Amino acid sequence: MCLSIPSRIVNIDENNNAEVETLGVLRKVSLDLLDEEAHTGEYVLIHVGFAMSKISEAEAKESLALYEEIAQKMRDGTIDEMEGDMGLADRPH
Repeated sequence: MCLSIPSRIVNIDENNNAEVETLGVLRKVSLDLLDEEAHTGEYVLIHVGFAMSKISEAEAKESLALYEEIAQKMRDGTIDEMEGDMGLADRPH
């Protein structure tokens, strides 16, 4: 399974490449595989350097909050970083 962290588009160049911000890290990705036009400020999910789909800001913020919750639990020792499911198996569905 692959989990993609939502990334916010910071800018788009003339070649349809975007600079995106993912949890404070900037990187370049291609927008060529998106089904619809992307704009600065929107959120995308990325796989191996390509934006694969756009997601709403609400979905992105919900996902980012969950990632931050997991990271905080790893930092405070509630979840062992070597634990296979990172404690997600006990999370209500």
